[in-house]
Formats: sequence, C-alpha cells, structure tokens
Amino acid sequence: MSSQDEQFQAAAPDPAASSADDGMTWWDRWLCRIAGVIGGVSCAFAGLWNCVTINPLNIAAGVWMMLNAFVLFLCEAPFCCQFIEFANAVSARADKLRPWQKAAFYCGMAVFPVMLSLTLTTLFGNAIAFATGVLYGLSALGKKGDAISYARIHQQQKQMDEEKLTGTLEGQA
Repeated sequence: MSSQDEQFQAAAPDPAASSADDGMTWWDRWLCRIAGVIGGVSCAFAGLWNCVTINPLNIAAGVWMMLNAFVLFLCEAPFCCQFIEFANAVSARADKLRPWQKAAFYCGMAVFPVMLSLTLTTLFGNAIAFATGVLYGLSALGKKGDAISYARIHQQQKQMDEEKLTGTLEGQA
C-alpha cells in the first residue's frame, strides 16, 4: 500500500460515525452539499465580476469571494479539487465538524465581503453561500418531534402536576 493510499484511507470519513453524530438525514446532508456547490459557483462568478473594477475594496471583496468559493468547493465537493493533494483531508476534517460550526463558518465567511463592499454583486454572489450556512444552522436544530410524543409528554406532565397538587392538599388536611 502506498503512502497516498494510506493518506486517503486516513482522510476518508466514516459515514456511519458522521451520520450518527450530527443527526442529519441523508437528504438534508445532500441538500446542504448541493447548496454549498451552487454557492461556490455563485461566489466564484460574482467574485470574478467584482474584480473587474478600479475600486480597491471591490477587488478585495472579489478576491475574498473567490477564496470563499474555493473553501466551499474544498469542504463540500472535494472531487472538484482533485488536483490538490490535501483536498480529501480537508473534506474529511470538515465532515467531522458539527452543523452549527459549519453554519457559523459559512455565514461568517459570506458576510465579510459584503461588509467590505456593499454592492449588488457581493450581495447576490454571497447569498447562496450564506443560505448554505443557514441550512446547516437549521440542521443543527434537529428534527421536529411528532404530535404523539408531544401529547404523551404533555399528559405525563399534567399527571405529575395533579399528583403534586393532590399531595400538597392532602398534606395540609
């Protein structure tokens, strides 16, 4: 086994471990990944368009947007960065992050160019990258419970309250 194969196996995420830790469903995970890839494409094109100017803040925001696109591709779709040796390792490390950590990272990463240069290009270019962070944030909240379990919890709480009330009333008599 070559050293590259060993690095690949060490960097490859264990799908059972990652899905058990964060509680995301398979379709939610794919939705976030697809949004990340589309956000990367949007950041790349808008960043390139933003760099075609003489305003230095627009150029800085455009370069940051292209860096955002690179990071999104690296974390969400490492197959797009096959020419980079460490792409699988970075993707494996990003897969180990919790959804709220990815949400904070992607949203913060998308807000910075908008703060540098508030233009329509930076707003629309970073909107999908920000939406990717929002999707990860919603995934961090977890699944919504069903009505039956909520009804059981409410009924148990009501019985406990009644037992406490009758216990205090009997203690006073």
